[in-house]
Amino acid sequence: MTFRQQVRAFTKERLPADIRDKVMSGRPLQRDDHMHWQDILAAKGWIAGFWPKQFGGCDWSPAQSYIFQEETTRAGAPWLLPFGVNYVGPVIYTYGSEEQKARHLPGIVSNEVFWCQGYSEPGAGSDLAKLSTRAERDGDSYVVNGAKIWTSMAHWADWIFALVRTDPKVKPQRGISFLLIDLKSPGVSIRPIRSIEGAHHLNQVFFDNVRVPAENLVGEENAGWTYAKFLLGHERVLSAEIGKAKRMLDRLRAVMAERHLDEDPHFRTQLNKLETDLLALEWTTLRMLDAVMDGSAPGFEASILKLRGSTIVQSIAECTVDALGPQAIAYDVARLEAETNDPAAEALRNMGIVSEFLFQRAPTIWGGSNEIQRNIIAKHALGLG
Repeated sequence: MTFRQQVRAFTKERLPADIRDKVMSGRPLQRDDHMHWQDILAAKGWIAGFWPKQFGGCDWSPAQSYIFQEETTRAGAPWLLPFGVNYVGPVIYTYGSEEQKARHLPGIVSNEVFWCQGYSEPGAGSDLAKLSTRAERDGDSYVVNGAKIWTSMAHWADWIFALVRTDPKVKPQRGISFLLIDLKSPGVSIRPIRSIEGAHHLNQVFFDNVRVPAENLVGEENAGWTYAKFLLGHERVLSAEIGKAKRMLDRLRAVMAERHLDEDPHFRTQLNKLETDLLALEWTTLRMLDAVMDGSAPGFEASILKLRGSTIVQSIAECTVDALGPQAIAYDVARLEAETNDPAAEALRNMGIVSEFLFQRAPTIWGGSNEIQRNIIAKHALGLG
């Protein structure tokens, strides 16, 4: 049995039907939904498959990681929350101390500790180096003051990894450090932010004289920008989301067929373009994975994947809402969030499609906006900088 067949069979057998139905119908997932699926993956040993075996992973190749993401996502599995597994975990096992590795990595691979990411601030989003959250050394601690914004799942999290300013007198990128902060620490408060589709997954996190042990500094003081760039490279490679786009295309085809639009010239043209764009993105992703497996580091190619992947899922979502026509007008997030699971209910399914359409405004912003990705491509691929 090939690895792809193993993943497909495992997902078909172990993915809970109620969670799959929520994903397929576009309904909001709760913390328990994510944790249940990730507990299943952790028990299998697949939650951090690409990690080195010495840290609890499986030493998956980039191709295996891609296959895993594609198969599970297309089958209706929840988004594997990346903050611990894909972001802070690799930073810790690459740059962290032995004590940090021993303390934090086991909780990630067992799915016992929930992490979130503290990067963006009210005055520093795309220009992240302008961040102003301060961390001042006081004996064996740092005292942190400031705020982070657009912090996904902070209200569910146990810990946050944050970029903080430890030296305001040097060039902005050189005065930033990478801290691990327990969200139960005195002085931490979290305020919810409702996003455009009405769901609560974003937050603003405030730090008011929060004392953080100095041992929670990852790597060297003022070297956090290096670790941040390392992490953002991981984030952008993941953002192509081929499996999710294929799942969304399957739903678009179903909606078109239900409304007898599969032979409509306008929608056929749109569908053909989306299929072609997705195939091109898939082959670009596979070429990059092939290069990475040969030892190359992802460069501007990661920006291409982020740019194209995010715009393609937006386009699929837009076309699906267009196909719904007037049925896309009714929208009630409270009904979507109600504890009922009836994916056959047409009104709820249509609201789920609209919810996903609204949510897909975000991927062109997070992980570095698409305008920034275009600048990276212009400078490093086209030599225009």
